[in-house]
Amino acid sequence: MSLLQNRLEDFNMNNITGHTGLTALLGSPVAHSISPLMHNESFRLLGLDYVYLCFDVNEETLPAAVAGLKTCGIRGFNLTMPNKNKIVELLDELSPEAQLIGAVNTVLNDNGKLIGYNTDGYGFMQSVRDAGHDITGKNITVMGVGGASMAICAQSALDGAASVHIFARHTSRYWNRTQKFAENLSAKTGCQVCLFDNDDHTALRDSIAQSYLLINATSVGMVPDIDDTIIKDTSLFRPELVVADVVYEPQETRLLREAKAAGCQTFNGMYMLLHQGAKAFQIWTGQEMPVSVIKEKYFSVK
Repeated sequence: MSLLQNRLEDFNMNNITGHTGLTALLGSPVAHSISPLMHNESFRLLGLDYVYLCFDVNEETLPAAVAGLKTCGIRGFNLTMPNKNKIVELLDELSPEAQLIGAVNTVLNDNGKLIGYNTDGYGFMQSVRDAGHDITGKNITVMGVGGASMAICAQSALDGAASVHIFARHTSRYWNRTQKFAENLSAKTGCQVCLFDNDDHTALRDSIAQSYLLINATSVGMVPDIDDTIIKDTSLFRPELVVADVVYEPQETRLLREAKAAGCQTFNGMYMLLHQGAKAFQIWTGQEMPVSVIKEKYFSVK
């Protein structure tokens, strides 16, 4: 049974009124998401007249969806895979961190002006600290060049990582953009940020061997493709390596399971989701999410 199914019995929708504000998640797939649970419970606890819904929207249908939601006066929405890059061209304004990252996971509708933010980097670094780790002065290997990856790379560099090595398919449509991103981030932070081809197995082996933290920032291993993994060669794992996966459904991906078997410390994307969501909640409502209550109710390991 999924994490979402385990929690559905705890969820009661707020009473919907003619004044209820709409917030949402746009992505594909989204049926597994626990974002509605955490946001709707927070609205209930704080007595806020909002509701949070999920809409299955991909890059092709995103422009029409955003236009419709804007017309309907949505207060704000989150973006998940695969929409964090595409959304940028549909917005009126970007926050400083979203400009640096080039991807958006949170949008605020400010009286008809859509402003994009990125809370993924903040959320991930909070999850690193929750897991008891510190990346200051450490080397990091990141798999993927999507919106979550760019946010994690930027926040890691800003928080003092010594180097960030990014791996992706050379055929990715984001390859050239990521090269420019890496150069810009290196210049601004002093962190060594480099981009490598996934097929450069020597570079990948060397990078992981020198890294404190390996991060899967792709959807590989997520439901329903739970038998897949971004790292096929388990000999790359060693006990001193920390392995993180932004995927949280399933809670333990094949990547984390095999890394743990090799003696690595591991953690998934659950607390990243919690903390990035708390930041988005504050952007929309001006209030702090009751994180400790939400963490205990929806993010404790069952």
